[in-house]
Amino acid sequence: SRAEVVINDSSSPAVVDRSNESIKHNIKPASSKWRHNQTLSLKIRKQILKFLDAEKDISVLKGTLKPGDIIHYVFDRDSTMNVSQNLYELLPRTSPLKGKQFPTCAIVGNSGVLLSSGCGPEIDAHSFVIRCNLAPVQEYSQDVGMKTDLVTMNPSVIQRAFEDLVNETWREKLLQRLHSLNGSILWIPAFMAKGGKERVEWVNELILKHHINVRTAYPSLRLLHAVRGYWLTNKVHIKRPTTGLLMYTLATRFCNQIYLYGFWPFPLDQNQHPVKYHYYDSLKYGYTSQASPHTMPLEFKALKTLHQQGALKLTVGECEGAT
Repeated sequence: SRAEVVINDSSSPAVVDRSNESIKHNIKPASSKWRHNQTLSLKIRKQILKFLDAEKDISVLKGTLKPGDIIHYVFDRDSTMNVSQNLYELLPRTSPLKGKQFPTCAIVGNSGVLLSSGCGPEIDAHSFVIRCNLAPVQEYSQDVGMKTDLVTMNPSVIQRAFEDLVNETWREKLLQRLHSLNGSILWIPAFMAKGGKERVEWVNELILKHHINVRTAYPSLRLLHAVRGYWLTNKVHIKRPTTGLLMYTLATRFCNQIYLYGFWPFPLDQNQHPVKYHYYDSLKYGYTSQASPHTMPLEFKALKTLHQQGALKLTVGECEGAT
């Protein structure tokens, strides 16, 4: 396999989350300071480019679809959706990442391990900041920062975090969050799974009606299978990549150095203190759910290996210089 050399200790099958799992995942060996391995980063970029090109696959473009076109969902091939006028209007004409290259990128996951980390200033100092699932930042800025250049929004977020816009209060909350993005790329996986169509439409409608200043992007139909293909080639047997892993895979194309924060899929931290599943709510289900399509500890193991090899930097505790 092409890239076994990079992450060859990730070939074990997915493990069930167990409390003591975190003990095995101490990120900082006693003496070694993390150093970026430029050669390995470039090698990974080349390997990933054999499967996908983030510049193209980050979004479907205007010329490729028209209103009324029928699309089969990526994970529910028997179900289809029609491209609406609103969706068509919001498709970008050119890739929002066309020709872009950034010295450093932060990808911010949503694990409770971020709380009390003091990582906010460090995250905001990166040239490009990617966030997942429209997570709130304002009230947590000391730990998670405020800068946002790209943020993802799974349709299910509208249900989970904004109560499916049942009344004006929730609509207003969502509107405020969208307004706060202020020119960022809003990345909406509209074609992945059935059940999200209505929610995607609500968001598209709000963006158009209220002239919200965001650059919308809707990932290509091949992206998920391509990302999964790359990791499977590397013996990382994931069913469906998490948003965080997707973002890392895409970021290799336009980021010279990649820093991950808030990636920690265990209920206890390195010091055996309890960790919330998300930093911003009190969900418990994530650690015990067998229904989840994700294999997070397995993904984490692969990312940890890449951290140790210098391809990316994984921060899972306090940031240096945090007070």
